[in-house]
Parts: sequence; structure tokens; C-alpha cells
Amino acid sequence: MSVKSTSLKNFLSLPVQATYGLNQIKANIPHREPFLFVDEVRLLESRKKYIGVYRLRPDEYFFKGHFPNRPVMPGVLIIESMSQSFGGAVMNDVINGTKTLPLFLSIETAKFRGMVQPGDTLEMPIQILRLGRISKIYSEAYVNGKLCAQAALNFILGDNPA
Repeated sequence: MSVKSTSLKNFLSLPVQATYGLNQIKANIPHREPFLFVDEVRLLESRKKYIGVYRLRPDEYFFKGHFPNRPVMPGVLIIESMSQSFGGAVMNDVINGTKTLPLFLSIETAKFRGMVQPGDTLEMPIQILRLGRISKIYSEAYVNGKLCAQAALNFILGDNPA
């Protein structure tokens, strides 16, 4: 699926089967504050469709320098938020008791369409295109229904010594 493919905006109105909070997300990925960029994950269809949610607080550390007079979430952190949402959602299904974690293999495409600012809620629909030792997702990021970013991301399951 390329960046020019069908929009995932309709995921935002699909029924939610379950919601994973911070405790479950933290059980699935090793990220912690101040480098945790997902607050919840909504399960739409197991192993296929999810929505990651990140509520941006005005005191986020990156806003101080990006940019002081007009704070904007860096695009690379939007991509990281998509990635953490994926990991936080599916690692229970993938790891089967082994100590692994998803690591970026590649970012095939990424486009940035709008700004994400303090106080915004970032909703990131995720479509899993391939799930396994090597996984691929397509994700978009919305604020108030407006597309802000879209990306096709590839991951490999690496060893987690923790």
C-alpha cells in the first residue's frame, strides 16, 4: 500500500472492540516517559486494524525547542508515535512468550500534511499489511479529522534482552 492509496480516515468511525491503556502498552513495548508517544490503542480488528491515540500536553519537552514561538510536534516523533502504537497493540499476539520487540527496518514512505500542536489529540489509524518476524503497516495521523501525516513502515522483530 503506498501513501497515495485509500485513506484510513473511515477507521476513526469504526466500532472499537477493546481499548488498551498505558499499562498494557507498557507491558508490550519498552518505551517509557519522556519517550513514550502513545496513551491508548483502540482495537478495531485483531491483527489488522487499530487506532493509536496520543494526547499532546503543552509541557512536552520537544515543544520547548521545536519551535519556541510556534510549538510543533516534530514529524519524526509522529512516525515514532505510529510505531509505538503498532507495537503496543500487537506485541501480545506476536511474541508468544518470547522476548522480542519491533524495531524499524525501514520507512518506505512518509508524508507530512499538517501541524500537530500542544493540546492536540493525535489519532493514528493503523492497517497491518503483514504481521510476523518482518511486519509492514500503513498508518495515518489525524487531528480533529484533518490528515497530518501518513507513512508505510516496516519492522523486524529483534531480541529484547530485558
